[in-house]
Amino acid sequence: MEHVPSWLPLRTPDDLDEAVQASADQPVMIIKHSRTCGTSAQALDTLGEWLDAERPGLRCYLVTVQADREASTLIAARFGVRHESPQVLVLRGGQVAWHASHFRVSPSAVARALAGWT
Repeated sequence: MEHVPSWLPLRTPDDLDEAVQASADQPVMIIKHSRTCGTSAQALDTLGEWLDAERPGLRCYLVTVQADREASTLIAARFGVRHESPQVLVLRGGQVAWHASHFRVSPSAVARALAGWT
């Protein structure tokens, strides 16, 4: 069973603008998730548990690629990061500070990407 913390949905250009604006003051994480991919389900579950335990205040957005393909495509175009899933992007100051996909999506990798940020 998937563990999904309080992900904010990212479905529209306005949602993406909100995430970018929020990243001016704090790191923001976006995860692209595929409902039909076991690797994606495992990454979502593992990240969700880690976020609840270690980073409860981190602003996190979820793009479910089957339902929100337009948002996924918009993210790829805006940041120049090829779409993959699972995929995590960490935004800081309106830019992608770090991203990873597939088996590189893990709590330890995200923790390293966030190191030094409060």
